Amino acid sequence: MKKILFLAFILFTSIHVVMAQTAADKNSKALLRHVVLFKYKDQSTAADVKKIEQAFRELPSKINLIKDFEFGVNNSPENLNQGLTHCYFLSFSSAKDRDAYLVHPAHKAFTDIAGPHIDKVTVVDYWQHK
Repeated sequence: MKKILFLAFILFTSIHVVMAQTAADKNSKALLRHVVLFKYKDQSTAADVKKIEQAFRELPSKINLIKDFEFGVNNSPENLNQGLTHCYFLSFSSAKDRDAYLVHPAHKAFTDIAGPHIDKVTVVDYWQHK
């Protein structure tokens, strides 16, 4: 009887450890999303916007902390964008990586390029959940 109880205890403990590790692995794979929405100034030209888009697209090659990058232009029929037209979507492995990105010289240089053309900006960061 002691052997059965001991084996049951070992089995229960092993299952608990595996489940805890699986949960930890899932959490460690979650990405931190950094969403940036711009409304460009009316006087900014299409060439200005294109230059800013290109500068943003180059950031992942300059800052290896960026795990993924994509962008697009609003096309929602709901008209709820409050004038924000361009969405830039970056992913990071950790808050530490995101924080390092924010003060990185390449990001600072990008803000110098984009800043004069930005009328409104909204930034939302969140941890990915599935």
